[in-house]
Amino acid sequence: MMTVTENPQTSTGSAPGRLYIGGQWRDAADGARTDVVNPATGEKITDVARAGIADVDAAVAAARAAFDEGPWPRMSSRERGRILQRAYELMRERTEELALAESIDVGKPISLARAVDVNNAAELFEYYASLGHHNDGAVRETTGNTHAYVKKEPFGVVVAITPFNFPLILSSSKIAPALVAGNTIVHKPASDTPLSALMMAEILSEAGVPDGVFNVVTGPGSTLGDHLVTHPDVDKVAFTGSTAVGARAASLAAQALTPFTAELGGNAANIVFADADLDQAIDTVISAFVFNTGQFCMAGPRLLVERPIYDTVLGILGQAVPQVPFGDPSDPGTVIGPLVSATQREKVAGMVQRAKDAGVTVVTGGEKVDLNGGFFYAPTVLAGLDSDAEVVAEEVFGPVLTVEPFDSEDEAVALANGTAYGLASGIQTSDLAKAHRVAARLQAGITWINGWALMDPSVPFGGVKASGWGREGGPEAMESYQRAHSIVFNLEQRAAQ
Repeated sequence: MMTVTENPQTSTGSAPGRLYIGGQWRDAADGARTDVVNPATGEKITDVARAGIADVDAAVAAARAAFDEGPWPRMSSRERGRILQRAYELMRERTEELALAESIDVGKPISLARAVDVNNAAELFEYYASLGHHNDGAVRETTGNTHAYVKKEPFGVVVAITPFNFPLILSSSKIAPALVAGNTIVHKPASDTPLSALMMAEILSEAGVPDGVFNVVTGPGSTLGDHLVTHPDVDKVAFTGSTAVGARAASLAAQALTPFTAELGGNAANIVFADADLDQAIDTVISAFVFNTGQFCMAGPRLLVERPIYDTVLGILGQAVPQVPFGDPSDPGTVIGPLVSATQREKVAGMVQRAKDAGVTVVTGGEKVDLNGGFFYAPTVLAGLDSDAEVVAEEVFGPVLTVEPFDSEDEAVALANGTAYGLASGIQTSDLAKAHRVAARLQAGITWINGWALMDPSVPFGGVKASGWGREGGPEAMESYQRAHSIVFNLEQRAAQ
C-alpha cells in the first residue's frame, strides 16, 4: 500500500508579482497577468505580470544601459564577489521563505526545497563570490620582440532562460557566475514557476546589485523566449530546458550569431552490477528516479541490472517503491510530491499507458492518484521493455523507472549509451577498477559511482549529444560568461626622426 500524506491546503499569502526592470517593480505594459497554481491542490496561489514584447525590450534596454554606462562591469571581480557574498547571506536569512515559495510553486516536498534547492542555490552564490577573488588573466610567452597578455572580459547582456523543475538552483547556476564575471542579466523564468525568481530580484537588490544589472520578465516562453534570443542587444544566451525547445532557441540565436549554452534533456542510465552493495544500490536507484518527482534532467529513469540479480532487484523494488512517502509537499515526511502541472501529468500518464498497451510488465504504480485535486502520479516501475520503446528511449520527466537486464560490461555500456541523450549516468559496483573502466566509456557529462545526484558548486555538469553543450558549475561555468581579449605589444620602437 502506498504511503500517502494528506494535509489541508497551504497558503503563502504571497503578494501578486510584478516585473523587475531597471531596478523598478512594474506591471506589464498591457496590464496582463497570469495565474500561478499550486500543483498539490490545482488551486491558484497568486498571479504575476505577464510580460509582452514591449516589456522584454525595456528589460534588455535596462541591462544594456547598466552594462554600457553603469558601474557593474567596471568594478573589480573582487568587489562584485563581495556583493554576491551578501546575496548568499540574505538567502540564508530567507531560507524558510524561499523554501516555501519553491515548494508550493513547483509542488516539491518542503524538506527537499529547504535542504536541496535553497541550500544548493545559496552555495552557488558563495562559491562564485569566492571565484571573484581569483579572476586572473594571463601573460603569454610569444615569439619575436612582443609582449602579450589575455584579459577575461564579460560578454555584456546575458539572457538566462530557466525551466520549472528547479527554478532557484538552475537560475542561480547562471546568475551567480554571469554576475561575478561582470555581465548584466535578463532572467526569463518558467511560466509555471516564477515566484523564486521575483524573490531573487529583491535579494540581489538588497545585496547591492545596481539597478538594471538584474532584470526579471515573467511570461510565456513561446513569445518572450524567441524575442530574447534574437534581440540585437543580447550578447549571450544561457538556456536550460527540453531538447526540442533548446534546439529551436539555439537555431534562432545562431541566426544572430549570439553565443549560446544549453543544458537540455536527459535520460540517464543507472547500471547496477551483481557485485554492488544491494541495499545501498536499491536506495540509490529509488532516490535517482523519484527525486523531485522524477522532474530532474539528471534523474536515473533507466535501470540496467546485471542478469544474476535482475529478478531479485525487481522483487525488492516492487515492495519498496510503494512505501516511499507520497503526497502533500508541505508534510516534512513527504518524499514524492505532485507533478508541476496537469499537462505534465498527462504527458507522463500517456507514455506509461502506451507502454502498457504494448504489453509492458507494471511492477508497481502506473496510474494517476486522486489527492486533494493535485497533479499526482504514482511512482512507477516497468519491466519487460524493448530498448527502443518510447518510455525507454525518450525523457519521461516523471516518477517512472524502466528496468532492463544485461549480461556483460559491453552490453551495459551499449544500453546506457543507446539513447540520444548524454547528461548523467551512474554505476553501482564494489569493484573500483570496473567503475573507472565503465565510467570512461559512458557518454555523459557527469557520472556518479555508488550514489546519485552528488552535486557541488565546484563540479561542472552539462550534456553531450542531444543533452546540450557548455557546463554549469565550477570555474568552467564562469569562463562561459567571459570572452578572452588578447592584447599584444610590439616592443620594437623606431628611433625618433
